[in-house]
Amino acid sequence: MPVELNTKYLDSFISGEDYEKIEPSVSLAHNFLHKKTGLGSEFTGWVTLPTDYDREEFSRIKETARKISANTDIFIVIGIGGSYLGARAVIELINSRNYNTLPKTTPDIYFAGNSISAADLSDLLKICEGRDVSVNVVSKSGTTLEPALAFRVFKRFLEEKYGKEGARKRIFCTTDRQKGKLKRLADEEGYETFVIPEDIGGRYSVLTAVGLLPIAVAGIDIDELMLGARRAQEDLACADLDQNDCYKYAAIRNILHSGKGKSIEILASYEPNFAMMNEWFKQLFGESEGKDGKGIFPASAIFSTDLHSMGQYIQSGTRNIFETIVYFEKPRNDILIETIASDADGLNFLSGKTIAFVNKSAFLGTLAAHAGGGVPNIILTVPEINPFEVGYLIYFFEKACAISSYISDVNPFDQPGVDAYKKNMFALLGN
Repeated sequence: MPVELNTKYLDSFISGEDYEKIEPSVSLAHNFLHKKTGLGSEFTGWVTLPTDYDREEFSRIKETARKISANTDIFIVIGIGGSYLGARAVIELINSRNYNTLPKTTPDIYFAGNSISAADLSDLLKICEGRDVSVNVVSKSGTTLEPALAFRVFKRFLEEKYGKEGARKRIFCTTDRQKGKLKRLADEEGYETFVIPEDIGGRYSVLTAVGLLPIAVAGIDIDELMLGARRAQEDLACADLDQNDCYKYAAIRNILHSGKGKSIEILASYEPNFAMMNEWFKQLFGESEGKDGKGIFPASAIFSTDLHSMGQYIQSGTRNIFETIVYFEKPRNDILIETIASDADGLNFLSGKTIAFVNKSAFLGTLAAHAGGGVPNIILTVPEINPFEVGYLIYFFEKACAISSYISDVNPFDQPGVDAYKKNMFALLGN
């Protein structure tokens, strides 16, 4: 399978009896999800999305992406949470976190509306000066403060630069099919629109137009992305815990949490381009599981970078953590280490080896050290970074999250706690 679960470094933490005890809960969670009888079942459209998505809209996404690439230097994606994290994660993982500095034939992509920083928004406006700009605003309602403010600013920018008619051709709205302020505005102004499905919540929406339009504008093959997700849908439909690595991952998380006192999960990778996937993961699991006084706290790291900052704590701090490592077997590129006559840095013992070999040695050495230090390690091995494998990984995590939430008896698809800060903020703003 494109994502394989390795439990070698869990043997001293989890027994066969642990798996037997949790198996009925996993089976119940499977039925909740697939028979649509669990909490929040009205938001489970993502489960079959890879096989029954809207083909007509999918084709229109690809055509619109080509049109944007032909006349746009900078593409601004305005959204917050699930309205931008998935797209940014995929783009930076597949293309590079240095995407905007690399020679390419697609627009530079920037993300706005995910904070209320005046400095950040001002800097982005300066970057847009003298360049052709298009905007994709992503919001089901159109009233979420952060993206609504950013869209107000960029709508004015585009209308001043291109005139109202010119701006109309450069604004693309991804929103509700029928209702909401953004949908009404788009209809009134004549903006091209794409649909956020009613039965898919924001943090599960990366494989809808929410993520697919920006990803396609970045030049990434969204057909392959969906094929990977479709393969995952097929592979991970089995209810048998022993045959389904996704369900086993969900089970392991709950065993470590409820039975072993591990309340923090650190998702880590040895690829810096995985950093925004970490952020997507944290929203997915944090918003889905963190309610009713329950949930595993999702944290993240990039190794070996963070071994020089958080490594001490992970090795020897409070033993309430476990790690999930996403390891890509084949690097996109590699570099051969050559011999230097002076050997001033003392690294000639590595001559003839590659940087990827050294990275793998760091991976294996760290696994042994952390497991020996009392930290359980879950390993998810992925062959390489490409659209197919990433599509598979996205679906893997989405399904694992839903199953894990149902195991712990919470609704994976609501987020009542998010509204608390909004109420206080609007009260302070006089609304």
